[in-house]
Amino acid sequence: MPGTDQVAPDLLAAHLRTWLGSWPASDPLSVVGAAVRDRPGWDGRRHPIIGVGPADAMVVSVPPTVAEAIGPGPYDWDDLAARLPALVGNPTGHLGIGIFRWSDSPTALADRGVWLSADDPRVPAWLLPFGHDVLVALDGDEYCAGVGLKRHDEFGWEIAVGTAEPYRGQGLARHLVAQATRYVLDHGAIATYCHARENRASAAVAVAAGFSDRAWRYVGDLS
Repeated sequence: MPGTDQVAPDLLAAHLRTWLGSWPASDPLSVVGAAVRDRPGWDGRRHPIIGVGPADAMVVSVPPTVAEAIGPGPYDWDDLAARLPALVGNPTGHLGIGIFRWSDSPTALADRGVWLSADDPRVPAWLLPFGHDVLVALDGDEYCAGVGLKRHDEFGWEIAVGTAEPYRGQGLARHLVAQATRYVLDHGAIATYCHARENRASAAVAVAAGFSDRAWRYVGDLS
């Protein structure tokens, strides 16, 4: 049985192996063909390109047919990023590139939300695709902020948070993210958090809730 200081790295590695199809990277930039990319993801849609890792050891997971078309490495990131959208059937698409974070030690912030079924009438439309239960902060019956969990696999659940405009600037998001992280950990998974590089507000929420920047990148859905 690993010590507690090894539980989070082991969970993270198990999550990335399951989600990406291979982990860790065998080269500074590894492309792996994974059958999971042809299957529905957390929201019932295919996500044909997912990449995670530090800049010098990233795994980019694509459908097996795409990996065959790309061929063996070594790879140049700019060339790969330019080729991938067309290879997955979206030649005008652009890869989303952001920051990937994880945490097993959320900040000790007070709980500010309640867990409700995603189909509860007080839950806003953006949280419906997450299904299961979602975490929301309410003012009476009015929605203030909420968290949905992308249950990628049994080992890793990704936190998504949003705050209604009238309630921004009150620190609700950081409280909800920390509360959701505790919930994820209690369910035996590692909590992850992704955001665009330029989204300073989301970065501030992540840091305040206990998700430090480890200089890992995330490559995801096409825009």
